[in-house]
Amino acid sequence: MTLLISALLGYLLGSIPFGLVLTRLAGLGDIRQIGSGNIGATNVLRTGNKPLAAATLLLDSGKGAIAALLALAWAGPEAAVFAAGGAMLGHSFPVWLGFKGGKGVATALGVLLAVSWPVGVIACATWLAMAFLFKISSLSALTALGLSPIFGWIFGGPLVAGLCLFIAALVAIRHSANIQRLLKGEEPKISFGKKKA
Repeated sequence: MTLLISALLGYLLGSIPFGLVLTRLAGLGDIRQIGSGNIGATNVLRTGNKPLAAATLLLDSGKGAIAALLALAWAGPEAAVFAAGGAMLGHSFPVWLGFKGGKGVATALGVLLAVSWPVGVIACATWLAMAFLFKISSLSALTALGLSPIFGWIFGGPLVAGLCLFIAALVAIRHSANIQRLLKGEEPKISFGKKKA
């Protein structure tokens, strides 16, 4: 029952659609009608509002981390893993939005930092390195999270590795359209300069 409650807590926190809330409060309309229609930070960046995109990134990461840390303090590492998994499901399939949510990358990095900070740091570093080299957000995320089960096993053991495997699979499913574009060489690139992404 403790694990179920932890997962539910994680789901409820994870399902808060910060990208949608922030863009509406900023008077930018419904983020689901902009760009890719995704509620995450990458699509918020397409509004041209970089501070709002950064805030979305931090809040989406933070909600996952908070869910895991609360469960950890309450019931221990196993509960934290279940809360982390719940947060991922909540962000990707929020009940408030008809189960149509984000792709889970920021939330994934947040929960990994909370559950096993070395794994989270390596995942973030891998994302940054791939983004710098190839300038493709989806490729960076898929690589970072695809490798995370290996580092999860090394630094956190089977429990953390299992969480990493779940996260990698979920993010890959949510990026199915991106994967198809990557295979065709049609995935758009991101920019670190002054121009819009």
